Amino acid sequence: MSKFSCLRIARLAARYPVRRTYATTSSDFVRIVEVGPRDGLQNEKQSIPVATKIELVNKLAQTGLKTIEAGSFVSPKWVPQMANSSQILEHVLAAPPTSPHAVTYQWLLPNVRGLDNFLSVWEAKATGKSDYPTPPPSPGSGQTPGTTNSHELSIFTAATETFTQKNTNCSIAESLRRFEPIMTRAKEMGLNVRAYISVALGCPYEGPNVDPHKVAELAVSLLEMGADEISVADTTGMGTAPKTAELLKTLSAAGIEKSDLALHFHDTYGQALVNSLVSLEHGIRTFDSAVAGLGGCPFSPGATGNVASEDLVHCFHSLGLKTGVDMEKLSEVGQWISYEIGRPNESRAGNATMAQMAKRKA
Repeated sequence: MSKFSCLRIARLAARYPVRRTYATTSSDFVRIVEVGPRDGLQNEKQSIPVATKIELVNKLAQTGLKTIEAGSFVSPKWVPQMANSSQILEHVLAAPPTSPHAVTYQWLLPNVRGLDNFLSVWEAKATGKSDYPTPPPSPGSGQTPGTTNSHELSIFTAATETFTQKNTNCSIAESLRRFEPIMTRAKEMGLNVRAYISVALGCPYEGPNVDPHKVAELAVSLLEMGADEISVADTTGMGTAPKTAELLKTLSAAGIEKSDLALHFHDTYGQALVNSLVSLEHGIRTFDSAVAGLGGCPFSPGATGNVASEDLVHCFHSLGLKTGVDMEKLSEVGQWISYEIGRPNESRAGNATMAQMAKRKA
């Protein structure tokens, strides 16, 4: 090919660029798993009233989100902020938040004791008995007619031994054995189980180079055990675009379906949206995020919040993808919870949306 032909092709390519579809799967719908009420709030130092947490869940349900991680049945000794998750579950069961469609509520469990605590509330609701006072519902609270909410359990392990020991006081192998009775009982009750693999792209104790084959091995073990979905978490925010791509290729080579995966990015180094786009190009269609960029892991020193739900939704909408989430309503929730807990709103898209809304009202 002559030099002039090459130049002509280059000019045509610049004039008519190839459209990037971000659609290695047939779906243009992206599912957002809102983790703000649990992962977003668990690291806050000041005690947050249970009424505020319940109101956050209520408000999020009204935005169009279909999955909300509402609480965690972990020991209050280790994560004091989650001590009143029983009351949140009681409220959601007794007075389902208003929502435009059915919502799946997720509850994190570390072990069988956590499952027992969850079931004590769950079964009390089923028998009509409760030891927990139900807080008054928000005005207009009530499940949308024709919708049926569901509940899922979440379990968690990690891709490195050191982090697993720090986080759960056991080895990776021991953590998997702890999950077996949880899986069995969950299946008996017809509850789906989601499994987190923490520090998949960098560990605060063992460094940034986590073996992707170890992550894949764990994911396969959890799926074989009965997990319905694997959330691969960049807990420290150390992930980069090349490392994210390598991890996803390794997971695919291990035979793990894209529909079985969710990606969970923190924005410590400002790479969460970049890594989300890489994941999107690899066919991932489920992403975890927290409204207003809430979060940080109590067992990962220096890790900042989750990728902001508003930023993720705005990014996906700008690509022509659908989330079912009302961006303005979500931005209002982000502004509200940031004010309630006295911290800055970390969502750029949320802040910009609120500014535009204020401008229209002026």
